[in-house]
Amino acid sequence: MDARLLPAWLERCRAEYAKDLVAAGQTPEDACRHADESMARAFPSGTPSPGHVVFDVVDAAGAAVGYLWIGPDTSDDAGSWWIWDIVIDADKRGLGLGRRAMLLGEEYARAQGAHTLGLSVFGFNTGARGLYESLGYETASVKMLKRLG
Repeated sequence: MDARLLPAWLERCRAEYAKDLVAAGQTPEDACRHADESMARAFPSGTPSPGHVVFDVVDAAGAAVGYLWIGPDTSDDAGSWWIWDIVIDADKRGLGLGRRAMLLGEEYARAQGAHTLGLSVFGFNTGARGLYESLGYETASVKMLKRLG
């Protein structure tokens, strides 16, 4: 991604994450705080932490239709990498762009020395879950919530 576009992307990513956290049950205030803290850790001073990179996902015409953020995970294992976020514009989903982006992300991580690639997905995101499962990702943990009231 062009570095000049990073500030706008950071805001988009933060806002989308906060929205998903609300959909998963957090209050809007907690979701915004959590998203702000997460982005500040990953992008101190607005620049990516070491090893983190954000790629534009482009269609056949070369138009940006989403992004892929990938980098080392938070463990002490340098070979454990993470898909921090992937988004394909709603009107471009179902065309194989997310699949191709994920496969290219795997190639990139492998070239950086990764031996595993993990990700988190919200339970309500059934489309993404289906994509990840079709690519060979396996469930490593499950977090559950019951709304009371």
